[in-house]
Amino acid sequence: MSDEIVERTPRTYSGALLAAIAVALLLGLGGILWSYNLSGKLAAQQQALANATAQNAKLAAAQQDTDARLNVATDELKTALGLTQKQLDTRSAALQVREVRGEQTTARLATAQQQTAGQVAAVQTDVGGVKTDVAKTQSDLADTNNQLTSMKGDLTGHSTLIARNGEELEILKHKGDRNYYQFTLVRGQKKQVGTVSLELKKADSKKSKYTIAVFSDDKQYEKKDKSLNEPLQFYSGKDPMLFEIVVNNVSAKNTVTGYLSSPKGAPVPAVIAER
Repeated sequence: MSDEIVERTPRTYSGALLAAIAVALLLGLGGILWSYNLSGKLAAQQQALANATAQNAKLAAAQQDTDARLNVATDELKTALGLTQKQLDTRSAALQVREVRGEQTTARLATAQQQTAGQVAAVQTDVGGVKTDVAKTQSDLADTNNQLTSMKGDLTGHSTLIARNGEELEILKHKGDRNYYQFTLVRGQKKQVGTVSLELKKADSKKSKYTIAVFSDDKQYEKKDKSLNEPLQFYSGKDPMLFEIVVNNVSAKNTVTGYLSSPKGAPVPAVIAER
């Protein structure tokens, strides 16, 4: 009986050992499978990491290239902006100068307009005064013209207007009908007046009488004992025209003053001795 007990004990131990070995094998096999699976995952992750690292490297290179280009573009933009700003500053300064000049010009124009307005007002005042003076002068001329004396000539007996003084002579000149040459004659001296020559032969200041010789066209005419303001007439020229002499004053020093008149169509002397 004891022999049977001894034989059964080892068998029981061998079954447990086998079970333990089987479990260990299963565990080892599971570990191997897990390790293989883990190794595959690790390899995949390492490959993914390598790919990611390579991609990062490419991205970094691209980023550097982009940064470089961006820096160049930025520099160019800064340069362009700098030039544009400089141009804007220059333009702004020029506009400010123009604005100042425009204000100055406006001020000058305003001043000029004020001055012009003042001058226009002054001119209008002067014009008004001139019109008044002209009206007065015309009135005076009309009055003087009415006062001009009409005398009969010593040759034709035809009445003609004469001037008794310088003022009336100016009126006759402005009429424009004849040429007038003023003269002063001293007794005994022959003098050219217009296109003829005159010589005072005698002068009597008390009686206001005189005698005068006229030299024209190689002829001599003597007007004896003539009175003041009396028209002395004679013909002269290739186509004879009527000339007139009027003496306005006889002085005590054997001197007479007056004028010679000739038609507008009569010859004019090259040198007018006295007019």
